[in-house]
Parts: sequence; C-alpha cells; structure tokens
Amino acid sequence: MQMLYIEEIFSQTITDFRCSLITKFYQHILALVFAIHEINKNPSILPNVTLGFHIHDSLMDPKWTYRTTLDLLFTSLELVPNYKCGTQKKVMGVVGGYSSDTSSDMAILLSRYKIPQFSCGSLESEVDNPTTFPSFYRMFPKEALQYEGILQLLLHFSWKWVGLITLDDEGGDRYLQVMQPMLSSNGICAAFIEKATTEVQLDDMDFMIKYYGNSKADFLDNNANRIAFNNSAGDEVTFNERGELKGGFDITNLVTFPNKSYVRVKIGRLDPQVLLSKRVIIYEDRIQWNRHLAQLPPLSVCNDNCKPGYSKKKKEGEQFCCYNCDPCPEGKISDKEDMDYCMTCSEGHYPNLGQVQCIPKIPNFLSFSEPLSMILAFLALFFSLITALVLAIFVKYKDTPIVKANNRSLTYCLLISLLLCFLCSLLFLGQPNKVTCLLRQTTFGVVFSVAVSSVLAKTVTVIVVFMASKPGNIFRKWVGKQLAYYIVLSCFFVQVGICAAWLASSPPFPDVDMHSLSREIIVQCNEGSATMFYCVLGYMGLLASVCFMVAFLARKLPDSFNEAKFITFSMLVFCSVWLSFVPTYLSSQGRDTVAVEIFSILASSAGLLGCIFFPKCYVIILRPELNRREQLIRKNH
Repeated sequence: MQMLYIEEIFSQTITDFRCSLITKFYQHILALVFAIHEINKNPSILPNVTLGFHIHDSLMDPKWTYRTTLDLLFTSLELVPNYKCGTQKKVMGVVGGYSSDTSSDMAILLSRYKIPQFSCGSLESEVDNPTTFPSFYRMFPKEALQYEGILQLLLHFSWKWVGLITLDDEGGDRYLQVMQPMLSSNGICAAFIEKATTEVQLDDMDFMIKYYGNSKADFLDNNANRIAFNNSAGDEVTFNERGELKGGFDITNLVTFPNKSYVRVKIGRLDPQVLLSKRVIIYEDRIQWNRHLAQLPPLSVCNDNCKPGYSKKKKEGEQFCCYNCDPCPEGKISDKEDMDYCMTCSEGHYPNLGQVQCIPKIPNFLSFSEPLSMILAFLALFFSLITALVLAIFVKYKDTPIVKANNRSLTYCLLISLLLCFLCSLLFLGQPNKVTCLLRQTTFGVVFSVAVSSVLAKTVTVIVVFMASKPGNIFRKWVGKQLAYYIVLSCFFVQVGICAAWLASSPPFPDVDMHSLSREIIVQCNEGSATMFYCVLGYMGLLASVCFMVAFLARKLPDSFNEAKFITFSMLVFCSVWLSFVPTYLSSQGRDTVAVEIFSILASSAGLLGCIFFPKCYVIILRPELNRREQLIRKNH
C-alpha cells in the first residue's frame, strides 16, 4: 500500500523491505519514489512545496489494510483512533493499493475523514455510486473504457474465437461478468476461460504459451497499458465529475524472442475523447507478427467464414461462433461473408449463377429482332401474298364456270378474311402496348369468325342447291345469295357482340409477370377477362364444328363443283390445329405462348387456303380445258 502526504523535508532514503515483494509491485514503489524525487527537484512544478511519503504493506489482508490506514492517520506507538500524537503533519491525500479490494477497504475509512484517495487499482463497482466515496480519484481511466478498447481491437482484426485469462479473484470475476456479454453481443465467442492464481502467472510466458499454443484462439488478457503522464512534458492531468482520469490506453504488441523474453511495443492507442468508431487507432506498420503465421493478420475463428452464396447453420451443442455453411436455396443470395440467412432478390431481379448478387431480369416478349419472330413474320407475309395472288386469280377469272359456280361473293369474302387473318398475326409480335393488346384477340376473333362463317355459308349453299333441285322441295325459296349473306352477317355480329362486351367489361391491357420465370420478366397482354377470351375461342370452335359436320354430310353430293369434300378436309385441319392449341397455350409461358398462338393462326388459315383454293387454282391455271360448262355438265351426268 502506497501513501502520500505533504512534508516540508524530503528524505530520499527508502526503508529496506524485509518481506518478499512481487516484482511488479516493487516496480510501482520505485516509480512512486522516482516521481516524487523528480517533482521535488523541479521548483516549477510545486513551488515552495516538498512531497514526502510513507509506504505500508497491506499483506493483501483487510485487517492489515484497516490497521495501516489508521496508523497513517493517527500515528502513535499505540493505535488510538481520533487522537493525533507524534507528527503533526496533515495528510493531504492517499495513493491506494494496486488491488481493487485494497482500494475499497481503504476508501471506507478515508471517506469518513474527507481525505481524497488516488487509486492505482480498480474500484469500478464502488465508484458507480459517487456519493459513497466522494473523495475517490482514479489514477487511470475507468475499466469500462478498457473493456471497450479490447472489444474494438478484436473487431478491428475480425477475431471471433478468443481465449480469456484473468486473475482468480473478485476483479477477475467482474472482468468476466462484464466482458463475456459484450463479446457475445458482438459475435465473439470464448474458446476457453482460464483463471491465474497469481499475477506472476500472467507475466509468465510459459503460462501464456501453454494456452496460446493449444488453441486456435487469440490470447487476450485484461491486452492494455496505462498511459504514463509527465507534468514536466506539459501533459495535462484532469479528472471528470466522477473522479476518473480523462485519459486513454496505449495498445502494445508483445514481441517475443526465442528465449521466451518479450518486449512491449506501442502499436496504437485508445482515445476516449473521440467518436466511438475512431477511438481505437492502430498503426499496422508497427505490429510485429509471429514469423511462423501463415496469414497476416492471423485468423481467429472457430471455423472458416461462410463465403458469399452460403449462409450460416448452427452446429448443435456448440457455441454460436461455430457453424456449418449451407448453400443458399434456389432464388436467394448472400452477398457478404458469414451471413445468418440468405436474402430473396427484390422484385424484378434474380440470383446470378453463384448466388452472390441479384441481377435485373430480362424482359421476355416476342420482339421483331428475334429469329423466331422473323420466321413467323416472313410466313405471315408470304401467306398474305399467296392469298392476295389467289384473290387476283379469282377476280381475273371471275366469269369462268368454276368461279361462278362456287358463289363469287363468298369466295371473295373468304379470301379477304384469310388475308386479314394472316396479317393480324403480326399484331402479336413486338412489345405489347395498349393499342396492340386491345386489337390482338378481338381482331383475330372477328376476322376468323368471318372466314369460318364464309366456309359454312358455302357448304350450306351447296346443300340447299342440291335439295332445291328436287321438284316441290321447300328449299327452293332459299336458293340465292341472300342465304349466304345472312349466315355470314349473323355469325359476324354475334362475334362482334361478344368482343364488344369483352372490351366494355374487362378489356385486355399490357402487363408484366415477374414471378413465373426465374430470370425473365414476362411482358404480356393481360386478357382482362379469361372468361370472355375463351368465349371468343369457344364461339369460333362452335362455328368450325358446325361447318365440319355440315361439310361431312354433304361430301358425297353429286356435283362437279361440290366443295364439300375440300371443306371437310380443311375444317378437319382447322379443328385439329385449334384443339391442340388450347393445352399448348395453357402450358407455355412468355414468348412461347405468343408463338403458339401465331403458329395456330397461320396453320389454320393456311389449311383453309390450301384445302379449298389450291384445287381450283390448279384447274384455272394449269387445266383450263376443265374449266368449261360443257365439261362440267358432262361430268355431272
């Protein structure tokens, strides 16, 4: 125990200590004597004042602590409390013991006599209540700052797996009680906790190496040197409102040598006067790492870090610092090391191949620049040209028997509707917009209804003509163009009504689907009302079915210009295409859905064009001798 008081005469003689002293404590005594000597010989520090000292040993026993404290205050041959004899020098202040227990015991007596105490040790719990010891002054920064510095140092080097070694006393227990929760809350685990029986062990390199060598954890004791201050150098020594020194800590590097000796090298400092994020200052170039380390700075983790693309999975029965690394599930990413869980990409993004970042999804629609779009557009224009050519042939040869016998008006109507069917497929190419979405399905539905109803009218006309050829048949009054026009117009207006109701109630609109495909955003036309869409398709299917049945029944009628056989085959192709369209359409996504519908439009329209008009064009162009009324009448008989 070291005690300080004002004395006019300074004796430079130090009492010979007969008892055994710990080296560190003896160094403290020498430092005290040296400091007092330097102060006394420099008149500019404390002018007209000379400092003296008495040194007493508490023997680490509370009884001796109380005894020596009272002995200082009331010196006599016999201890008589509250009575002063012998020296009449007033005690101005006391430097407490290195141990927190000693300082605490001294403070109990000194506070009663209003004598300030300067502690070289720790009194953390007692000073939390400044009213208990109002005259207590700490000669080094508070322990909380030391704990904070240790934590910031570990975080600086990303050390997560450390060993804790402290004294097996009350101070060591308090250190562990404070430090362990701080470490855990910052993701740091204690690989082991060891308590040294004496402070000698903490300075014993063999003791340190025993734990450092047998563990992957970095060695950590309670890592920090007290800052030395020197008034003669101009350093200002101040205390805060709680009697604590406004100072920080030096961070030192223990540089070891083969003979197990070591030297401390200052590599940084802890400054409590600045922001928390900048309090720890490290000079990396001053650090002397062990030359046998494979990595600098060394890793201190229970296991390897989880790389991006993986997340941590706790190991059963082990500390949270020890974990496995599981790959991120499909559709999720982790872009940093040691992530607790994988994240789902934001809408419109998807994980890359390594699942380490999210990248924007690509718009999915049947653009004009794609090879498939080019092929479909070419086919649409090619068949449109063929249809226009066929129409031109029938217009040029409109007065020939084969054209006149098959109702020229219906033929022109059918060819024009087929031409529009081929062209309407172009509305499905390119990025959908408001106009194309409104026109796509409605135009397709109306134009196809006209084409199918024209075929139906041609078939019904053949049957009516055959039936009317018999004497007294009631169908004679239906013979003529009016019946065909009535069939086409009625079928047309029904489909127009369905489409009008669709547009009025829930019209199609441009839409995006971000979830159906993992790496693409489907840019599509939302049908608005799926019910109305399938009503349009259903009505077309109904017309095609009726047309097929009527044509099938009329296929054997004895007429050289009977188109029923060709119509039957054409409607068989038409129905087959659209029956296969529905399941394919429902099972496809994105641009594939649009491609399926365009292909169905082109295939069914080409089926009607080829099956109905190719035989007639063959006769008109290549076999004109067969395109004569006499030839047809002869064959008819």
